[in-house]
Amino acid sequence: MREILLVPHANRAENLQATSRAAELLQEAGITVRVCADETVLPGLQHVSHSDAAAAGCELVLVLGGDGTFLRAADMARAVDIPVLGVNLGHVGFLAEWEVESLDRAVARVIEKSYRVEDRLTVDVSISDANGHQLASSWALNEASVENQNRSGVLDAILEIDRRPVSSFGCDGVLISTPTGSTAYAFSAGGPVLWPSLDAILVVPNNAHALFTKPLVVSPNSLVAVESTMQTTPAVVILDGCRELIMPPGARVEVVRGKRPVRWVRLDDQPFTDRLVSKLRLPVEGWRGPKEK
Repeated sequence: MREILLVPHANRAENLQATSRAAELLQEAGITVRVCADETVLPGLQHVSHSDAAAAGCELVLVLGGDGTFLRAADMARAVDIPVLGVNLGHVGFLAEWEVESLDRAVARVIEKSYRVEDRLTVDVSISDANGHQLASSWALNEASVENQNRSGVLDAILEIDRRPVSSFGCDGVLISTPTGSTAYAFSAGGPVLWPSLDAILVVPNNAHALFTKPLVVSPNSLVAVESTMQTTPAVVILDGCRELIMPPGARVEVVRGKRPVRWVRLDDQPFTDRLVSKLRLPVEGWRGPKEK
């Protein structure tokens, strides 16, 4: 029996209509639907809460919402190593594969299993205290953002790459991003856009007070670490904007390539360049293109 997990952003009536439409189409094709949402959303279907087991037994997670909803859904899909597909109901929706206008087509492709899956690089994150004892660990698809908790001061941090120090500075924080996350917070903080097919880790100091605070693109096999001094303020490591790890003064956060990627559903072969232009509404008027030979 085939089963799909629907993960909607159910704060607007039009979102609920799209979720109901997707469930209807899937059920008509004989596919069982479960929903990760409040039980008032699509009553009569099986409802699950957000957990590592929410998508267990499903063949795919279908996300109906924006990037925040996609990131929360990716957490459940990755936990059981199944693909995740996003249909954008939000604003930019950089992580979504198609827009809501193409919902019926997207569901039809899922029913027909007419899609391909690509792996997206993730990062594994761990925090240890000054004595090397691990305090917490997690993962991220977009980025791990080391942020100062006390906005009235600065976070005194030391950046390390491959177990060697690079620079120390006072800052609001440090972003360690994947190529997928390079168009998110890291981009807003002044980092470059990395094509998703690139294997690399991006490091972006956030509002740092030092001469050498340029973004760095390092090997996907590098170990990126940020240490805070014993005298500085507490920090927090925010993962994909939806999970938090506390980083006390004198602690160390290490970021490495994730052991498990996110399995990403692709419905077409649109190049990333076109997605970048479309989502960011970049001006391309006057482009002539290469002349045919």
